[in-house]
Amino acid sequence: MAQPIPAPRDLPFQGQIQLKVDATDTAHKIFRVRQTIPVQKSGAMVLLYPEWETGSHSATQQVAPLAGLIIHADGRRLDWRRDEVQPHAFHITVPAGARELALEFQHLPAATGPKLMSRDMLILPWQKVVLYPAGWFIHNIGVQAELAMPEGFQFATSLETAQASANHVSFKPANLEELVDAPVYAGRYYKRIELDATPVRLNIFGDNAAALELPLELIAKFKTLATAVPQLFRSRHYRHFDFLMSLSDVLPSGGGVEHQESTEINVSANYAHDVGEQVLMANLLAHEFIHSWNGRTRQPADLWTPNLNLPMRGSLLWVYEGQTEFWAHVISTRQGLRSLQQSLDALAVDASLMSNRPGRAWKSLQDSTIDAVYMPAKPVNWRDWQRREDYYAEGVLLWLDVDMLLRELSSGRKSMLDFAAVFFGAEQNTRTISTYTFDDVCKTLNRIAPYDWATYFKQRLQAHDDRYLLDGLKRGGYRLIYTDAPSAYFTLHEADLGGMDLSTSLGLVVGKKGAIKSVAWESPAFKAGISLGARLVAVAGQPYTDDLLKQALREAAVSKQPIALSFEADGDTHEASIPYFGSLRYPRLERIPGTHDRLRDLLLPASSTQ
Repeated sequence: MAQPIPAPRDLPFQGQIQLKVDATDTAHKIFRVRQTIPVQKSGAMVLLYPEWETGSHSATQQVAPLAGLIIHADGRRLDWRRDEVQPHAFHITVPAGARELALEFQHLPAATGPKLMSRDMLILPWQKVVLYPAGWFIHNIGVQAELAMPEGFQFATSLETAQASANHVSFKPANLEELVDAPVYAGRYYKRIELDATPVRLNIFGDNAAALELPLELIAKFKTLATAVPQLFRSRHYRHFDFLMSLSDVLPSGGGVEHQESTEINVSANYAHDVGEQVLMANLLAHEFIHSWNGRTRQPADLWTPNLNLPMRGSLLWVYEGQTEFWAHVISTRQGLRSLQQSLDALAVDASLMSNRPGRAWKSLQDSTIDAVYMPAKPVNWRDWQRREDYYAEGVLLWLDVDMLLRELSSGRKSMLDFAAVFFGAEQNTRTISTYTFDDVCKTLNRIAPYDWATYFKQRLQAHDDRYLLDGLKRGGYRLIYTDAPSAYFTLHEADLGGMDLSTSLGLVVGKKGAIKSVAWESPAFKAGISLGARLVAVAGQPYTDDLLKQALREAAVSKQPIALSFEADGDTHEASIPYFGSLRYPRLERIPGTHDRLRDLLLPASSTQ
């Protein structure tokens, strides 16, 4: 039997961990770590390397990059043994009379995957460079952290600074829970922009100086965002808030990570000059900021854990992520980060994606909340059948319907705005984390408009068909339609996908040079034997181009003749004759005649000047 690992207890921890991270080796991209841990008692002890990460809700932290671990107790080197079952745990025996442990190790970069360091920039997630003793709630373990950076680097973080010199910073003590929720961004090219007097700060780091030249109009919208979100939630729990933004083609782009007093936003080096990317990423900025309320300060009860090595459970990710993305649609439109039409077109993309989810027949929305446990960093080649993380887009449609139903039940007097004020505002002007349950959500909604909300949600969370899916659009005065020309937003969506999206017609997403990036389950292309990894080489005997394939779809709708395709797969060339006559199909929202435009009321109230 494996040696037991002490369970965390809510007990005081005597003293504080000293953590020193050297991030100056940008050539090899190695973080070198030294830390001291005050001894609480002699005898058996377990040190833990964090495994579960809040941003992914999953055990996405790999222990393989940890190397070179050496432990001393008052100058005497100790043997350690990695746990055979839990490799993130290290067993040691602390000698009698020892006062502190001295550790040193390195965090090594992965050969592939996201990078944390370049010659001009670095991102430091503290969970990758710390070991901590098992047996305590991490909010009881104090840490005093220091960081050495390359010469010429400047830094930003929500941690408070004790002392800083040219390339070294010491932070004020924080508990371990706060520390891992406060990453550091640093770089050679840096600019800070004050967004709000609270203060809310935008810290931007780029591959070069040109990357930092954000348009003044965009900065003005960020400033309105900084004030609009706390107004929406009727609370301001943070001491200060730092947007940490990388504009890089070297470090990861296209994503974000939520924190209580900061948020990570990673975009391309050309973001400042690419209006299309600004539109696509508008929801990302709002989404991660909103998470400071929904997810960090108020957390689903089963997602909160007392340390970083116990499993998280995401039964309420449709609230945590789905409602957050719902609010992102609202806020990004109201603050002008997207136009009303762009937001309607973005909702049409979500509605179309979720309407074409055959996997709902076997996998419910509630089951998709478990995806965070076993799907991150795993290939999902048939996403419409496997339904990975549909609690985002389907969650948006669900909460849109909740808003519209509240308006319907109250004759227009109540909406999700009232839910936000009560659920996130009441007594929440504090950094203290409070948790919520399914019952809490239903009770709050009942305070606003009495209804059988528990049954309402259970029916939709467990549904194996799409009968409820578009109710919110219908109540809002819209329906999903398809046309043979893409909206401007859909074109941006295709650029983000890196391919031509024919998933709702022929059933393909086609990348460069005819490479098949995805195939819709049981679509015409699927039935013709085309699969992921194939490459289209000809359309009706002519060398393949995207335009030629689009033209073939249009012509087949008129002639009712099958589409002739040639494709390469598994080392051979294959011919396919596909009897698809539905032409091109691009999603849009259309007003339902004679109905009230409640959706516009939500996204762009009459008081707005947009």
